[in-house]
Amino acid sequence: MFEMDEAVVQGVPLRVWKSTPPSLRVVLESSRDRGDEVFLVYATERPPERRGAEGADERLTFDRHFRSAATLARRLVDEHGVAKGDRVAIAMRNFPDWSVAFWAAASAGAVVVPLNAWWTAAELEYGLRDSGATVLFCDAERYERLEGELDDLGLSAVVVAKPGDADLRHGARSFEEVVGDIDELAELPDVAIDPDDDATIFYTSGTTGAPKGALGTHRNICGNLISLVFAQARSALRAGGDAAGAAGDRSQNAYLLSVPFFHATGCHSILVANLAFGGKIVIMHKWDPERALELIERERVTTFGGVPSMVWQVLESPSLATRDISSVRSIGYGGAPAPPELVRRIEALFPGRSPSNGYGLTETSSVTTMNAGIDYQRHPDSVGVAVPVCDVQVVDDEGAPMPTGSVGELWIRGPNVVKGYWGKP
Repeated sequence: MFEMDEAVVQGVPLRVWKSTPPSLRVVLESSRDRGDEVFLVYATERPPERRGAEGADERLTFDRHFRSAATLARRLVDEHGVAKGDRVAIAMRNFPDWSVAFWAAASAGAVVVPLNAWWTAAELEYGLRDSGATVLFCDAERYERLEGELDDLGLSAVVVAKPGDADLRHGARSFEEVVGDIDELAELPDVAIDPDDDATIFYTSGTTGAPKGALGTHRNICGNLISLVFAQARSALRAGGDAAGAAGDRSQNAYLLSVPFFHATGCHSILVANLAFGGKIVIMHKWDPERALELIERERVTTFGGVPSMVWQVLESPSLATRDISSVRSIGYGGAPAPPELVRRIEALFPGRSPSNGYGLTETSSVTTMNAGIDYQRHPDSVGVAVPVCDVQVVDDEGAPMPTGSVGELWIRGPNVVKGYWGKP
């Protein structure tokens, strides 16, 4: 799995993982083999007295997810005229419908534009106009936020997930209506997708000016999958374990999702990775440490994390000692500095579990460096070493390399680096 090759990407020779799936479409097609294993669990928001009943939550198997995405992909192509390269935007909270829309659009050759669900109406309008999106998938909250602008955005279709009591106008239709009857023998539309074709536009919150859309490719995202497995295998090997076993473990992991799908981590390293490797994603309606502990126990969660503050909240919960958290095998976080004391707390409260931290950017399709297991315990103030297909270098203001221990600008090269910024060459 970890054999490397050389490929010329945008005229630059780069190291690449030889086993990288050629496209997101291939990843989705492979997932159908998982059949009736559960892929997504949406833990609906319910008052404490009604919690605990699994039947109240929404569960989607790998088979159902594939057939839903394939059916929707065909609807997009056949009924809404979506062609390769067209932009399809998603603006909603972490619903299972987010995943179905993402995989349907990507597998139809469209460029998926995940928009920040926390944005204001003006910011959402900016993202839709800047990307030139022709189709919008949103939830009721985002629909109501944008309703006054929909007629002027040039959208050919507005699809609303979980519309509830929303009054759908301006040609908007519910997600269920657009998907329609799910084809039991669903197949994806016949669209040729190459590794370096455009796949996503993620908007970054730049320090100056309006957000810029980072244009990612299928190679960028799919290569991240192998880097994640490599980091896991390296951690196992460094701890004296079986690296091959860690890479080939077929038992189902369960990931408690605490970050948004519209973020590169949530999309590339959680959504895409768990579909590719058969994991279960447990989705919370909103973050709450007590609810998180309840779901860890009930769904036998193996991995949780987020930003360091979320992990702190779980560790400091008064109900931690009363919960069965024996299923947890790893705790990962990033996105903010993590104090070394957090590692010591994890070791004390979760003995034998593997903490991890990492570094990456929207522009690097999530992972660039990883620090996990014994290496993290020894160097908790580090974000680790670069994955083998990436080169990193610290340079000064003139672009000259700087010695170890110096502070400067970090340059990153690898097959995970996006093409550039949409419309801003």
